Amino acid sequence: MIFIGDGALLRRAVVHAAARGYAVDLVCSGDPLDAAGATHLCADVNTRAADLAGASTDGIVWSLNNHRILRAPVLSLGLRILNIHNGLLPRHRGLPSVALLFALLRGDTEYGATLHEVEAGIDTGRVLADRRFPIGPDDRHHQVMLRGIRACQALFEETLEAVAGGSALPAGTVRPYGPESYSGLRALDRLAEHRDHPAFVRATDLGPFAAHAPELARAVAAVRGRAEQPFGKNLGS
Repeated sequence: MIFIGDGALLRRAVVHAAARGYAVDLVCSGDPLDAAGATHLCADVNTRAADLAGASTDGIVWSLNNHRILRAPVLSLGLRILNIHNGLLPRHRGLPSVALLFALLRGDTEYGATLHEVEAGIDTGRVLADRRFPIGPDDRHHQVMLRGIRACQALFEETLEAVAGGSALPAGTVRPYGPESYSGLRALDRLAEHRDHPAFVRATDLGPFAAHAPELARAVAAVRGRAEQPFGKNLGS
């Protein structure tokens, strides 16, 4: 198995797979520690497709907490590439931290993790399995995000054996969660439109995740700063 991504979620998946006796052929991430002792590649994977093809022993590639968009050189290798997405598809396509913010503003009542096939589109591949949980009326961004990360880990562990064995995935909820929506960094350009929304405070309470989503944290701080400006103050003075 090849793993692509970054951070603790990727590292835990690598460790779990190795502990279950699966060969970890290669780990592609920005930090060698993510490989947990396996062979590590710190490079643009789209320029190293030949390395991925040569390393793979079972034709399976896992993508976890992976912000890289995989391109044709990798997608055309014939490998089975699967992504564990933080969010329910197709409703929460895009950057999870931003998609969750707008999910809370919309009043979405469910969140979770999705296992889907990777294709050229962003989060558009066939959904294979998901793991859902309800969003409470007072849940804050960082609380839901943490539960989403835990759901990602659980979904990986639940489906690993079936994926590795090429058998049917465990029975579960695979109906699409929609309607479709996409939220990337550009969606933050309209964040100020929602600053008077009753859910704005909890939707933008990033808590400890602010350090992992700097663009989002800056956008939230900018909107809150404008909202706190005294009426009539000359911002140019």
